[in-house]
Formats: sequence, C-alpha cells, structure tokens
Amino acid sequence: MKFFIASDHAGFELKESLVRFLEEMEHEVANLGPNDDSRVDYPDFANLLCGKVLANPKSFGILVCGSGIGMSIAANRHKGIRAALCNEPYGAMMARAHNDANVLCLGARVIGLGMAECILQSFIKGEFEGGRHTQRVEKLH
Repeated sequence: MKFFIASDHAGFELKESLVRFLEEMEHEVANLGPNDDSRVDYPDFANLLCGKVLANPKSFGILVCGSGIGMSIAANRHKGIRAALCNEPYGAMMARAHNDANVLCLGARVIGLGMAECILQSFIKGEFEGGRHTQRVEKLH
C-alpha cells in the first residue's frame, strides 16, 4: 500500500516512528514533513497530504497532531477525503469498512506508539464493505 504521512510539531515524534513501522511492513511511504519538531501550522500539512491522496486514488494518508482533532477537521474540508480520528483499533477498522476512510488521524498526546501501531494495523487490514455503505459514503460528496 502507498501511504502519505504528515504531522505538525506535536505529532512529529510519533509520525517518524510510524514511518519506520510502515517501512518495516514494506509499504511505500512518502513523508511529507515536517522535518523536525519546530512549530508549524497543522492545516498546511493536512492540505498538502490531502492533495497527494486525492492525486493518487489508491493511496492513503496518515495525519498526526497533538489531539488528532485539528488534522481531522482540516482534512475533511477536502472533497473526496474521508478522514477518521481514531483512538483505538476497532474505530479504525470500522472507518475503513463502513466509511471508506482514506485518511487516518491520530493524536500523539492521546495515544502512545504501541496503540498507534495497533490502530494503524487495523486501518491497513480494513476493507470497505460497500453494499449499503456505498450509498451513504456517496452522500458525503
């Protein structure tokens, strides 16, 4: 799978760990920044990532900030992006299965690395069920 990943300063450390985690699982990863934990504005990185996900339809995005809330709000402003803020694995699985989520948002100050890895694994394993959910997802556009 192809992943674009970005964060703000609060999510920098978790983002870097998740890049390594994805690479170890042999996924294609494009780290969109930032390159250090200097203060940045989360909408800039959410907008950059969403543009990349929309330009690469079979790709997915991962956004990390302090709570995950700012990134999810910024990402969901983009038509065609279905960003899900997940704090546990079941939500990540359901975001893929029922909502066809294409961006996973995580809060670095809310979850630890171990939980983030479990959430990401559930997101990766999840597949959109289609069926009755297709009509609902289409209404989002």
